[in-house]
Amino acid sequence: MRLFPNSALISSVVAASSLLTSVCYADIVIHAGRVITAEQNQVLEQSTIIVKGNRIATIVAGYQAPAAGDQLIDLRQHTVMPGLMDMHTHFSHQSSPTAYSEAMSMNEADYALRGASFARKTLDSGFTTVRELGDTAHISTALRKAIAAGYIQGPRIYTAGRSIASTGGHADPTNGLSYAKMGDPGPADGVVNGVDDARKAVRQRYKEGADLIKITATGGVLSVAKSGMNAQFHDDELAAIVATAKDYGMKVAVHAHGKEGMERAIKAGVASIEHGTYMDNTTMQLMKKHGTYYVPTISAGRYVAEKAKIPGFFPEMVRLKAAAIGPLIQQTFTNAHKAGVKIAFGTDAGVGMHGDNWLEFVYMTEGGMSPLAAIQSATIHGARLLGVEDTLGSIKAGKLADLVAVPGNPLQDIQQMGQVQFVMKDGVVVKSPASTAQ
Repeated sequence: MRLFPNSALISSVVAASSLLTSVCYADIVIHAGRVITAEQNQVLEQSTIIVKGNRIATIVAGYQAPAAGDQLIDLRQHTVMPGLMDMHTHFSHQSSPTAYSEAMSMNEADYALRGASFARKTLDSGFTTVRELGDTAHISTALRKAIAAGYIQGPRIYTAGRSIASTGGHADPTNGLSYAKMGDPGPADGVVNGVDDARKAVRQRYKEGADLIKITATGGVLSVAKSGMNAQFHDDELAAIVATAKDYGMKVAVHAHGKEGMERAIKAGVASIEHGTYMDNTTMQLMKKHGTYYVPTISAGRYVAEKAKIPGFFPEMVRLKAAAIGPLIQQTFTNAHKAGVKIAFGTDAGVGMHGDNWLEFVYMTEGGMSPLAAIQSATIHGARLLGVEDTLGSIKAGKLADLVAVPGNPLQDIQQMGQVQFVMKDGVVVKSPASTAQ
């Protein structure tokens, strides 16, 4: 019995390994017609981006010829920008008339496999990083692991795992069930009542591998519960959540529509307010004082407002809230932008269609934001909200090579953001038209 390969086999393996190494470590040279770096308001014309491994090595003016063995990607007719970031997604679901009955027919594996397809659609749309803000059966944690291991392709995921709510609150998973099935969910299920429960729920999310915490500080639209805006946490519960999350190096994202619940959360020191429908100028000034980011999710508001017009699409209790709240978010965004609130891009994809994330750019510019500022909200501002601006969010030497490209100039026509033709994540090309590679 031969326990070790012979010398000839060893030589062939070494030779093959050397060849593979030379292929893997060849530089990628990108000729870009235009580069939105997201570093301040910098826009470069006719530039070369050189990628070494998974990092941006340098950006130089003009079209630099590749060295022998390098890969040239021709994007001279495109605008190149950092990989896009969506700060509010849900891969575990997608709205439909049957969404409320899925739990009766779908298993955890079904949710996971479907979620993998949503993740790939999101990546193909140019979003290389997302925050997953509330899931079913730890789907986003499993997807994060599978994507990182290379089993499937999708964006880089920062997940909150299961959202945290109060009893009957927006993220209570037993809302709408029969009394016999409601039971008494607790911190492990994401339902808290009091300070001790609040601490335990945060620690449970940490134990399960969450990267951040998501709470529902007010009622919401799609939950089968009457109010879409009432405050649902007390000050001491919010303080316990934020302080405990800080102990574990986690930030807190807050679903909120109503003013009172929002302001309680802002004062407690949360990182971001999602939706924010009924914020007023007092709320906005409070956000500016505390440095709180606003993640508008205009797409979700537009989507539910339209679907509320379709009989039977939503349960009647949900339909009434969708019709009332959905149309307001875009105006709230306009007011917040004018007030100077920090804004990070987020769609609430899963409420709307996965892969249509780019429409948020259209809605933001309709609401008064410049195309460049909208792109910055989905790049450098997303990175700052996540706390990863040292490695992501802009095109700069030393940062991770997350790059996307669209034809033409999105600064003149924001609709081009829906035409992503090139995607690189972590130095690997995952989408490219055949004509760009040479």
